Amino acid sequence: MRRFSTDAEAMLWTSLRSRRLAGAKFRRQVWLGQYIADFYCAEARLVVEADGSQHFDQADYDERRRAWLEQEGFRVIRFWNNEVLTQREKVLAAIGDALTLPPPFGRRAPPSPLQGEGR
Repeated sequence: MRRFSTDAEAMLWTSLRSRRLAGAKFRRQVWLGQYIADFYCAEARLVVEADGSQHFDQADYDERRRAWLEQEGFRVIRFWNNEVLTQREKVLAAIGDALTLPPPFGRRAPPSPLQGEGR
């Protein structure tokens, strides 16, 4: 799939790779459960999707996928390919903002605030 990236995915990857955005490490085409995330930052549990026109016809699938990912504690943000191509700085700013939010916690329990205090 990496060989056949869309223009939007290639442009986004250029901006996310090698910790270029806010020092965050992103990987691309990452398996999360039964789904593949376009881009994933494990530190922030952030999934970034770049969607093309085929997503108009698969809204139900995308909603089930988003719900499962969020239930597992991932945050999902989506952009249309044309947004990535025509509003790159705005898209990168939105991703940067999402990186600064605390990780979401779905079904998995958050870490105990008492860990490391000898209790």
